[in-house]
Amino acid sequence: MPSQTIQWFPGHMAKTRRLIRENLSRVDLVIELLDARIPHSSRNPEIQSITEGKPLLTLLNKADLSDPVCNARWVEFFAAQGENVCLTDCESGSGTAALPAAIQRCLQDKIRAYRQKGMAGRRLRAMIVGIPNVGKSSLINRLCGGRKTKVENRPGVTLQKQWIATDIGLDLMDMPGVLWPKFEEQRVGENLAFTGAIRDGILDVEELAMRLCLRLRSVAPSLFLARYKLSDDPDAARYDGYDLLGQIGKRRGMLLSGGETDFRRAALMLLDEFRSGRIGRISLELPPAPAEEENHA
Repeated sequence: MPSQTIQWFPGHMAKTRRLIRENLSRVDLVIELLDARIPHSSRNPEIQSITEGKPLLTLLNKADLSDPVCNARWVEFFAAQGENVCLTDCESGSGTAALPAAIQRCLQDKIRAYRQKGMAGRRLRAMIVGIPNVGKSSLINRLCGGRKTKVENRPGVTLQKQWIATDIGLDLMDMPGVLWPKFEEQRVGENLAFTGAIRDGILDVEELAMRLCLRLRSVAPSLFLARYKLSDDPDAARYDGYDLLGQIGKRRGMLLSGGETDFRRAALMLLDEFRSGRIGRISLELPPAPAEEENHA
């Protein structure tokens, strides 16, 4: 699986870490984008230590693709950790209207200090960080009120830092999105691959799609089985990933000569439909369960 066989360009991570540290003193706020479907997996474990001492605003982006109940649980979890968090979908614009007020709250002490120095209205600066394909360019375009940066639904479009002025009194520094050198958990690598943070070109997409079939049957069985017309198949609960993908391909008419399933075509279709939300609003991660209180009775 990708998390076991691929190393994630440690030189790129080192360069981005250096860029963040070198430019941290030039910004007032760090805005971290996470994928709302996989908040744990999409959070770089080094970001909080690298940006320590700066106000942090966490955006659970692509929230229109994730389960609403799970979204609420993640917001509650992060708030309980004392974090500033917002649900957004920068592609559709959902939740982005609340961002100026959230930024003001995060920087209220800085804004108050500027006013006391007679510098009211001074432009603020924020650094945007996040993994590839999490929506940083879409966020910038929303805050700018137009298409100011290149947006593509694939990782690796932003390759170097760039400053962008917005209409809300905030200048944004967009940092390149990178993955960390290695994943300690196999599931983290899977989640990043499922959601498109890792380029499909370096993965075995058929194996990836088979694993996604098993995950979707586990976390969202009704949506998954209904989408691919497997609800009436009595064996659907027992199929392995190969059989599930094979049945999906057959029911979609994705066949090779001789009637065999075109597994690659079926795999690419499944990944695309999951990533675009056509299967339904699905979250792959839940927040950690709160520790049970000790019974002192």
